[in-house]
Amino acid sequence: MKRILLLAAASLTLAGCYSAPVGDTPVLADERDINDLYQVIEDSVLAYEIGVEWIRSGDFERGRTEIRHAIDQLATAGDTCVETVGCEPQRFMAAYSNLLTLRSDVLAGAAEDYVEVETDDGFAEGPLLPTRTGGQGSFRRLNGQDLAEIIELNSLVNAALNDWLTWMRPTLIDAYDNYLHLRHLMWPIYEEAGLPEALLFGILAKESGGRVHAVSRAGAAGPLQFMQHTGRRFGLTTEDGFDLRFDPTAATRANVAYLQERFAQLDDNLELALAAYNGGEGRVQRIARGVADPRFWDPDIFGQLPKETQEYVPYVLAAAWLFLHPEDYGLEFPALEPVAASLRLQAPIALSELAICLGQEGSRSGWFRTLRNLNPRFEHDARLSAGSEIQVPDALVHRYDAHCLAGPRLELARELHEAHEYRRAFTAPRIYTVRSGDTLSTIARGQRCPSTRAIAETNGIAGPRYLIRPGQQLKLVGCGS
Repeated sequence: MKRILLLAAASLTLAGCYSAPVGDTPVLADERDINDLYQVIEDSVLAYEIGVEWIRSGDFERGRTEIRHAIDQLATAGDTCVETVGCEPQRFMAAYSNLLTLRSDVLAGAAEDYVEVETDDGFAEGPLLPTRTGGQGSFRRLNGQDLAEIIELNSLVNAALNDWLTWMRPTLIDAYDNYLHLRHLMWPIYEEAGLPEALLFGILAKESGGRVHAVSRAGAAGPLQFMQHTGRRFGLTTEDGFDLRFDPTAATRANVAYLQERFAQLDDNLELALAAYNGGEGRVQRIARGVADPRFWDPDIFGQLPKETQEYVPYVLAAAWLFLHPEDYGLEFPALEPVAASLRLQAPIALSELAICLGQEGSRSGWFRTLRNLNPRFEHDARLSAGSEIQVPDALVHRYDAHCLAGPRLELARELHEAHEYRRAFTAPRIYTVRSGDTLSTIARGQRCPSTRAIAETNGIAGPRYLIRPGQQLKLVGCGS
């Protein structure tokens, strides 16, 4: 597979440097032919990302096929582009470069035959120096919620504790705050499954920080960060257009089902199950296969995992440990016992407007995140109609009556919301089709754009000449009507 990547890279590199020999006649094409070539870029990137998802879920062969097809498709179109007058080979070079950046931790962790895995020889050097040794990570022992006796406080977990208690402390506190407001939607599912609450918090803290709408650069989404394909395997489909990965209750059910499946395959080993959750079950199963007593901390296993997974498992365990023993580390989690309530809106209002008129009393950083987390199906900046029912902390019901039905706070919230909507409309891109005789400077003046350079940067047009051609479509951002 590496050979395929190198051949594709060489093909695109030659395409970027190609110039027709003297006497050769380049292929002429109309705008539609060129646009068809450019469409191949989007199709190839999508196919590549789908391949990544298959690999992430453990289906290596299907992922390899999808990625190989994407690269071949992109290389072929790049070769055609270089022979086509008006086509820009640099677009294909840029697309291929972007695909290489998808050598993200997902690929590095699940398909080392696709990319060179970066290693840090010093990271796992030397003994783990356990200072408190627990058990083997048995799921059966988790049923008694004695997670504290399972976590091994070795040097890697202690290093993660150090990070959580220093530069990551604000993230940990925010995650705890967010979790408290989501607890009634998530904890009962863990409790029913016999899993400890500390484990749920540890995963949540590391995956999303308790932000229900979190999406990673690799495409994992929701409070517990499921990739789309993996999520579908565990019931996280779409429901009336809503991605259930963003539903805290549905995501927790999927998380429990996933972990139970991994426990069954990995002899109830907690650390390996967490490694599979982050790095892909296919890879972890392959590494553990044939080992009499596979353990995450075993250098022969640990050293084959991607760096993200090497760090992920200790971070989850450390966050869970701090959930159980905050006082031992001078850690003060928010002392809240929120009660959820339903609120029926009496007039149209957006969640973002509510966050303003409700003020900050009772919250360290305001109520916006809590409102979003409790109402994931609603867009935060779209006004909900009167009669809509939303979920809020019980303490906010009387504040809604006092500040969000009338008065200066409501007026301020509406004024700021309208300014936000104006900015969104003002900065939304418009499409301008270049006409004969146009230059970027004449377009900037005629369309009342901020500058020629701004148009060039938005559309990837290189200076200093900023060449454009008739029929070319430009995105105009921040321009007048």
